[in-house]
Amino acid sequence: MNSLRRIFSAVVAIIATSAALCGCMKWEYGIVEQFRVTGSGLFISNEGNFQYGNATLSYYDPQTKQVENEIFYRANGMKLGDVAQSMTIRNGIGWIVVNNSHVVFAIDIETFREVGRITNITSPRYIHFISDEKAYITQLWDNRIFIVNPKRYQITGYIEVPNMTMESGSTEQMVQLGDYLYVNCWSYQNRILKIDTRTDSVVDELVVGIQPTSLALDCHGKLWTVTDGGFEGSPYGYEAPALYRIDAERFEVEKRFDFRLGDDPSEVQINRAGDTLYWINDDIWAMDVTAERLPAAPVISSRGTIYYGLTVSPENGDIYVADAVDYSQQGMIYRYSATGEELDSFYVGIIPGAFCWR
Repeated sequence: MNSLRRIFSAVVAIIATSAALCGCMKWEYGIVEQFRVTGSGLFISNEGNFQYGNATLSYYDPQTKQVENEIFYRANGMKLGDVAQSMTIRNGIGWIVVNNSHVVFAIDIETFREVGRITNITSPRYIHFISDEKAYITQLWDNRIFIVNPKRYQITGYIEVPNMTMESGSTEQMVQLGDYLYVNCWSYQNRILKIDTRTDSVVDELVVGIQPTSLALDCHGKLWTVTDGGFEGSPYGYEAPALYRIDAERFEVEKRFDFRLGDDPSEVQINRAGDTLYWINDDIWAMDVTAERLPAAPVISSRGTIYYGLTVSPENGDIYVADAVDYSQQGMIYRYSATGEELDSFYVGIIPGAFCWR
């Protein structure tokens, strides 16, 4: 049974400021609250508006249907920063990647209190753990993947990506199969990288369509990525997007599913069993990973707003959809059953974009 117990005995912390990386972000400390969370639940990273420093973190209890917003600020007395990109949990610690603040925060996932941070990162996107003492952090506007020691919160090295400049650099989501890590290169890129985690080096790359946005691994050892096709007038090209099924071991495209020019697919997700694929393309779509053609109808229809994020509950297969609304007001999360029946909805922060299950 989940419990989210909030103690309102607020402690007045010292009001201070400290210069953040690059001197452009200040952490302002204020009143804090005490939290204690048990059981399973869902973290939602709310990006906030670029350069406004209004990123937030929300937490949702699926059993009680209770949501707590701005938990990082309330638990630590300071703002999360500028553009909360993603979050990953390992060994009871949540790692929040804050893109335009150039920082990765480590928090206790029961109390939401900060326990450490990794700083001086160019423009971090995602973090993936190779072991307790080694993790990779992908970057935007950098041709390197950073290697870090999470125990010491230190950068220990870099993986340089061949044929990628700092200006056009983009590495994104990561999935691992055995000793090899696979990374999609999104912004102005068209590649999937294969990295040997024993040598921390790129050993192969696979060209797909323009701008692969996300990456997932199914139960048969197949990689899935979806491209957005770029945009009309882009110097890097514009084409119809596509969904790709890739044999990870042979590292070659096994099947390509074509969308129409002008479609905007994104957010490829896999359920816990690894046998069903989900993605956003205005509506929410679902497909068996062994299918040979795209589905004829969505599992969840569009509300005419902006579906921006997607996740599937590892416990019961419920589908959670993040709605950015208009990119300026509080976003919404819609919770559906696996068959598309609406079960709940709740407000979160501005531009909810990523989910993390605990």
